[in-house]
Amino acid sequence: MPNIKPVSDLRSYNEVLKDIDVGEPVFLTKNGRGKYVILDIKEYQESQATIKLLSKLMEAEKAIKTGEEWLSGEQVRKELGV
Repeated sequence: MPNIKPVSDLRSYNEVLKDIDVGEPVFLTKNGRGKYVILDIKEYQESQATIKLLSKLMEAEKAIKTGEEWLSGEQVRKELGV
């Protein structure tokens, strides 16, 4: 079950921070609507790494479809000095 608190609870931020754990962010509401999320730093870093990886995979998939950025066997050998 999501941990949802009003943003006004940040007045006693130590209590809010105690509720944050990896995989269990705290969702803050303002005027009854979702406004902010507080994440554990490890979870944030993993999320950013996943986004970066997916972005690179999308670039690679696009390159495969368009045939761009492919090297011939000779070019690979030349790059590797073989």
